[in-house]
Amino acid sequence: MFSKTCEYGIRALTVIAEAGKENRKIGIKELCKAANTPESFTAKILQNLVKRDIISSQKGPAGGFYISRDLDKITLYDIVDAIDGKAIFNKCGLGLTQCNAKKPCPLHFKFEVVRDELNAMCKENTLQDLVNGFHAEVYKR
Repeated sequence: MFSKTCEYGIRALTVIAEAGKENRKIGIKELCKAANTPESFTAKILQNLVKRDIISSQKGPAGGFYISRDLDKITLYDIVDAIDGKAIFNKCGLGLTQCNAKKPCPLHFKFEVVRDELNAMCKENTLQDLVNGFHAEVYKR
């Protein structure tokens, strides 16, 4: 349901958070290897996450990406919004621009339930929840 960009961003964030448990920053090469994501694409995603204040970065030999906020204060909703925007939470399931409650598409009311559940799940789950539920082998092929 999430875009590939969002999937890679979430994966990268869990790896960055894991490195943070050891009080260390993580470089892009190590991060992408651990998250099993393409380096150049992931770097662009991370630049956006830095601009949106989800993560921080430091240049230089001791540099890398890190999270300076409490992981339980960063919701999955915050992450999805930073990467893909809010469209996933309110767009038509068929991609129609004129779909609404007054002029619904054939799936409108059923898809509305799915969207509302996705919205709630994303607001209720934090980056800490994701980190608690994953282990590094999850991203291996």
